[in-house]
Amino acid sequence: MLGSFVGVADYGAFVVAIIVFLLIPGPGNLALITSTSKGGIAGGLGATLGVIAGDQVLLWAAVAGVSAVMAAYPTAFHAVQWLGAIYLTWLGLKMLIAKHGDAPILQIKPRHYLRQALLITLLNPKAIVFYMAFFPLFVDPAQHQGLKTFGVMAATIAVLTFLYGLVAVLLTYYLAERIRANPKISATLEKAAGMFLIGFGIKLAISR
Repeated sequence: MLGSFVGVADYGAFVVAIIVFLLIPGPGNLALITSTSKGGIAGGLGATLGVIAGDQVLLWAAVAGVSAVMAAYPTAFHAVQWLGAIYLTWLGLKMLIAKHGDAPILQIKPRHYLRQALLITLLNPKAIVFYMAFFPLFVDPAQHQGLKTFGVMAATIAVLTFLYGLVAVLLTYYLAERIRANPKISATLEKAAGMFLIGFGIKLAISR
């Protein structure tokens, strides 16, 4: 692994950690897949930008000390957990009960995909925990260079997330083109996505 880089302790390990974090199944990945299947490449890229924007908000909130406040006041963190659980469950239920011909749960316009993915990222416990607890471990106190260090970390996360999102979107779009002609398969996948979102919401609600 690489050593300290601009105040980032073991930059190589930091890059690997981000990649592993991106690969872990969760609401963010589901948002990318669903957005691409609904809105094509434009929708998928819009969702990717939403995930990036959400990550940046959480990262800079952690830098500003919000994570320390939430750690000191667990009730605040649990409140965020409940908000995330309610939102994911609501979204999943809408997808589950949607009928053929209904307006899409995720709007076709890319800006809506961005907003949807942004909200899912901000309320995603996986992302919150990463920026509260895991992210600070890669800051080298001896080599720290203030905003420059955090800027490098933020840029690295954004670039890796975009590349990952691009690959996920293209793969999803390639597969979606082959099943789009069959409404039954498309409807089944939407119901499955709804079930997954409800599952994520329930898991988030009961986790402590």
